[in-house]
Amino acid sequence: MQPMSDDRRRAFLLEGTRTGHLATTRADGSAHVAPIWFVPDGDDVLFTTGADTVKGRNLTRDPRAQLSVDDPHPPFAFVTVNGQVELIDDPAEVYRWALEISRRYMGADLAQVYAQRNAVPGELLVRLRPERFVALDDVAGW
Repeated sequence: MQPMSDDRRRAFLLEGTRTGHLATTRADGSAHVAPIWFVPDGDDVLFTTGADTVKGRNLTRDPRAQLSVDDPHPPFAFVTVNGQVELIDDPAEVYRWALEISRRYMGADLAQVYAQRNAVPGELLVRLRPERFVALDDVAGW
């Protein structure tokens, strides 16, 4: 295993269309994990979710979250991001970042369609502000 440099970690999170797995805490204290599409903004990670979804409700009540992103191919790598979120309901900001996320995952041709679908009333932009990273390359030790 090799720790990633900050530059490598940022590049890893930008690479391809990896799905993130976001952990939040339910009201009863149990964990909730959900797949998300995301884009980095510097060290922050942004994604959208409905205010009435499980993760939306969880983050409204408790802003702590952890994101895990991995490369499932040998020699394997992963990044985890621990921090607190800021919830943003400004329609222009939600649309701006929904468009960026849509470009990443759906491509330029479909980006606007998906951004319009995801930037509707009740949708939140979530900015995960990191407090701690774990970022490792070559997990298999090749």
